[in-house]
Amino acid sequence: MSALQAWAALAMATAAVGSASPDGQTALGTYGQPAYPQPAYAQPAPIASPWQTYKVRLSMLARQQGVRESTIQANIPGLDVNQRVIDLDQAEPRAAQPGVRPSMAAYLSDHVTPRLIARGQERYSSDYSYLQTIRARYGVDPAVLMAIYGHETSYGTVTGSHDLLETLASLAYGGRRRELFEREFIASLKLIDQGVPRWMLKGSWAGATGYPQFLPSVALRLRADGDGDGYADIWRSEVDGLASIASYLRDAGWKPGVAWGVQARVPLGLNRAALQSRITAAKCPQVYRRHSRWLTVGQWRSLGVVPVEQRLGDNEMATLLEPDGPTGSGYLLSNNYRTILDYNCSNFYAMSVGLLADAIARR
Repeated sequence: MSALQAWAALAMATAAVGSASPDGQTALGTYGQPAYPQPAYAQPAPIASPWQTYKVRLSMLARQQGVRESTIQANIPGLDVNQRVIDLDQAEPRAAQPGVRPSMAAYLSDHVTPRLIARGQERYSSDYSYLQTIRARYGVDPAVLMAIYGHETSYGTVTGSHDLLETLASLAYGGRRRELFEREFIASLKLIDQGVPRWMLKGSWAGATGYPQFLPSVALRLRADGDGDGYADIWRSEVDGLASIASYLRDAGWKPGVAWGVQARVPLGLNRAALQSRITAAKCPQVYRRHSRWLTVGQWRSLGVVPVEQRLGDNEMATLLEPDGPTGSGYLLSNNYRTILDYNCSNFYAMSVGLLADAIARR
């Protein structure tokens, strides 16, 4: 029996209570009619729908995690299921055609555009004093913060309009990643317990919210006050959003004063097989499989892999990535590139963030 079937059985059993007479027999007369009018409470209750039954489970989980009863009662009973977000989630895993690898160059042409660069430079200039304060506190390159902000929300213009509780409850109910979305649903309730109003909790169909597009559990843990007003408001304060991105990257291991990476000239005769990483990453193994093993930049130089700019010191550790193969561009990537991957585990995403950040910083 599935979890939902078990909850449905419990609801049906509960609904049946009160339909028998005190001696356990049905109260019927001679001709099978009720011998006396049954009170309203003794009528069989409607059988709970799977969705109503599932909301009982969400309420139980919330109580177990210490969410206030007033928050549970104010928010869970009235939730509706959003079939649209379930359909979007179930359509998400799309296998690429066998033997076909998307082009990084094509992706970059769509995600590092003159318009995105110009808007990022404008925001960088207008928020410059705040960005320097954030750099001093967290050690993260402000241009990288601005590039992530641009990618996630088009510099704050597209943060999502889905009701977060309805979205996360529906995604959990859909079942593809139930444990993840139940956890995030409970985290949303905890944000409400902390004083975040329900109307403010809007986001994407996948459950990301605010200027940094954090999942609720990340918002609970890492949102930060960037403007000094004493409150970390990632939904209405752009500066708090940028500080929160910096908080995330520092938590992921950002190393101050080190560039995310640098383009490099790679000789065609490089023995790439000998440089393959032998380590299987615990997180996003397919993404990291495309990276070489770690060498110092000086060691890469000795192999003929030459950075086109002096952005990484010779003692800095780096991996080589050739996203479009040996005939395309090559990049030496520091540990800071991997903190960007922690934000969104896609080489296309992380590379476009790094290159957009470089373009913004050249204002």
